[in-house]
Amino acid sequence: MKLFDLTGKVAIVTGGNGGIGLGMAKGLAGAGARVVLAGRNAAKGAKAAAELGGAAVFMAADVTKKADCEKLVADTVARFGRLDILVNNAGTAIRKNPQDYTEAEWHKVMDTNMTSAFLCSQAAYPHLVASGARNEGGAKVVNIGSVMSLFGAPHAAPYAASKGAIMQFTKAIATAWAKDNIQCNAVLPGWIDTELTMSAREQVAGLNEAVLARTPAARWGVPEDLSGIAVFLASPGSDFVTGTAIPCDGGCCARA
Repeated sequence: MKLFDLTGKVAIVTGGNGGIGLGMAKGLAGAGARVVLAGRNAAKGAKAAAELGGAAVFMAADVTKKADCEKLVADTVARFGRLDILVNNAGTAIRKNPQDYTEAEWHKVMDTNMTSAFLCSQAAYPHLVASGARNEGGAKVVNIGSVMSLFGAPHAAPYAASKGAIMQFTKAIATAWAKDNIQCNAVLPGWIDTELTMSAREQVAGLNEAVLARTPAARWGVPEDLSGIAVFLASPGSDFVTGTAIPCDGGCCARA
């Protein structure tokens, strides 16, 4: 068994049509997996799938809705015959002081970032069980948290709460599904240069300088920086790694 070979495996990446999700999808496709990019923007999704060539397809889904999650999984299995890897990456942020959020804004961030991971994981579970039973290495769930799973920021109450919840949800499903040979881990990206963080730099004064000062690597990450860890956590190389959260942050979490 080749430790990092994903040939024959099938992955779903939610929010895979851009940013971190697309960076991870590129890694999975490069290791041999067939990848389903899930998202709501069809034009953006088609462009992203074209970047990955024949290794990827786009499927439209609003993963905050249970029916869409179930259809996404069912359509993936109908097309490819199996599902081995689920990357729960869909995410959003609204930046305000805690007292200024509306209830609707709170739920939008929590549902996009956390509820979607729960719904997709539930929908995927029976097929991941089948994958874990094939003696080809375990099935894999990779949840995308954030360094905000660990740190606080005045403008990120629902975002940080959702990402902290992702880390605890990961531990829960890892312990529940270990018997099924399903490994579940979280990745905690640091400050990555994406559309989402571009708006953060516009909205939060001094953010760029603060990120560079805090990050020992002295740069923002790029989505492709997540490719390698995606392959590791989706591959047989991580078959005895489960229930953990791994920062990918240029050393940000290591700095006091």
